[in-house]
Amino acid sequence: MTRLLHSFKDFFKVIFRNRQATIGLFILTFFVLLATVGAAFTPLDMTVDYANRFQMPSWKHPLGTDYVGRDILAQVIHGSRDVITLGVVCAVMALGIGVIIGSVSAFVGGFTDTLLSFFTNIFLTIPAFPLMLILAVAFNVQNIWAAGFILAIVSWGGVARVVRGQILSLKHAEYIIACRIMGLKYWYIIFKEILPNMVSLLAVQFIGLFQNGIASSMGLMMLGVLTYRPTNWGVMLSLALQNTGIAYNPKGLIYFVTPIVCLALLQLGCIFFSSGIDQALNPRLRTE
Repeated sequence: MTRLLHSFKDFFKVIFRNRQATIGLFILTFFVLLATVGAAFTPLDMTVDYANRFQMPSWKHPLGTDYVGRDILAQVIHGSRDVITLGVVCAVMALGIGVIIGSVSAFVGGFTDTLLSFFTNIFLTIPAFPLMLILAVAFNVQNIWAAGFILAIVSWGGVARVVRGQILSLKHAEYIIACRIMGLKYWYIIFKEILPNMVSLLAVQFIGLFQNGIASSMGLMMLGVLTYRPTNWGVMLSLALQNTGIAYNPKGLIYFVTPIVCLALLQLGCIFFSSGIDQALNPRLRTE
């Protein structure tokens, strides 16, 4: 327990020395609290109230109301829960697929390596978003797990290539050769000896997958090919374009701009935080 607390202390010490990483951590923490605490304590009323449509920001409605009189802030808060959850599901699945395929490819070698590298290159070559769109339409995605898998199945290629390269550089290290001489199984060597040395790299990959998953899911939601969730930021953008007439109605601009600003801030938080996480998790990169 003491060792764990010391590790957390060292981690945050390095993060707080990096100004960008600190800003990124605060931004990500804000959105996580928004999606959890905020969603739990903010009531969501999706009742249509045309008498209060396009209200400007006020104490009762801090971000105003949309084209049918619903509170914009409540929609953003509850929408953040769906957006972040889907981003995490996508990142976890894609990271798992990439780690398994990259590890098997590098450690087994031979024809297996050639075949898996071929498939990896295919997924890296095909444009990701059009493939996500085709898969989402073809399989009629109806829940967050299926949506996360659709996003992940297109996103694992980069992780697999990175993991494969790292394992190829480590598999001939003395301690790995010793493990193989001792007859330890491949999975034990990979998950107990190799991957723990790649924690910082995998953490950066996870943040990148999370970031891309959020942007892609919003795009698919905006196009209407994922399960309809009226508070999702992508759906809010779609509804704003269709129903507010923002080109000639300035009152509808807040409803349109709010999800864009939230997405931009969340993406910025991911980029800033990832700038320091490699140094924080890799003792060899730390500077006292």
